[in-house]
Order: sequence, then structure tokens, then C-alpha cells
Amino acid sequence: MAGLVCSWGGGTVGEQSGQSWGHLSAGPQARLAILKSHRRVAMVGVSANPLRPSHFVAVYLSNRGYDIIPVNPGARTILDRECFPSLTSIPGEVDVVDIFRPAKHVPAIVDEAIAIRAKVVWMQFGIVHERAAQRALDAGLEVVMDQCMKVEHARFFGGLSALGLNGGVVSARGWTPAAGRHHDR
Repeated sequence: MAGLVCSWGGGTVGEQSGQSWGHLSAGPQARLAILKSHRRVAMVGVSANPLRPSHFVAVYLSNRGYDIIPVNPGARTILDRECFPSLTSIPGEVDVVDIFRPAKHVPAIVDEAIAIRAKVVWMQFGIVHERAAQRALDAGLEVVMDQCMKVEHARFFGGLSALGLNGGVVSARGWTPAAGRHHDR
């Protein structure tokens, strides 16, 4: 029987086989490359409620030039964007599938991500599902587990300081939200 793994980030826990799952999840350099090269993000489980973390992440990423596609069957629009009931109903390509759903829903979401030929499956803080991660890897997708896209973006590009945190990034470069990239000041 599989045990449970708790993340330092808290939240929903997923299945754990007793082995470390770190080899299934992209490391820091791979996460940085994902954030730099993949701009179209389907956010599964994003909330229309501005007090929910998923909504805040969507606003943050949208303001940094990412094309956010809300996926929530209970909403018509989120952030003035059409909301889709599933990944397979999204027109066009999807780069990253960012998951804000409990771990028990991850296998079905990964199946859809594979079906639409997404490039990355990203599971938010506290979400770990080894078998689904392995299935995504076997299908050629990159996998990130137990990490937040917003926090990782802020860490790599210096945005944590806006929250009063020292992200260890020293930069004289500014951020151009509309262009989704840094510029020299």
C-alpha cells in the first residue's frame, strides 16, 4: 500500500511509493528553462475567486506575459478570459498544464495533457502523484511536482523581493510585463 508524502508547501498530498520522487520532477535549471520557453499555460482548477491562490497565480503570470487559459467547468470566464471545461476543449496548442486540483484528479488530467500534446505538466505546492508523473515522462512531457509557477518565476526573476523576501537574485534588469521579458534599465 502506498504511503502519503507531505510537502513543506503544505496542501493536498499525493501517493508516495516509499522512494524519493525527486527524480520524476524537473530540477531548478529545467524549471527555469520551462519558464523562459513555454508561454501558453492552461490552469486546471483556477478559481474565479480573487482570494484563492490559483487566481493570484493566474493574475501574476498573466501580468508577466504568459497566455493564461482558465480550465474550470464551473465558470464561464475567469480574468475576462473564456474558461474551458477540459484540456481537450482548448483550441490550439498548450505548453504547460498547471494543476490546482487534488492529487486524486492528477491521473485524468495527465491523460488529457498527453492527448493534447502539452509539453509540461506542472503540479502546484503539495501535489505529488508518482504514477501520473511517470506516465507523463514516458509520453515525452516534462514534469514538475510540488512547486508553484508563480513562486518559481519570482525566485528566478527577482520578484520575491516585492513580497519582502530575499530571493537571492541580484539584478539591474527590469521587467516588461507586456513583452514578458526582462530589459536593461
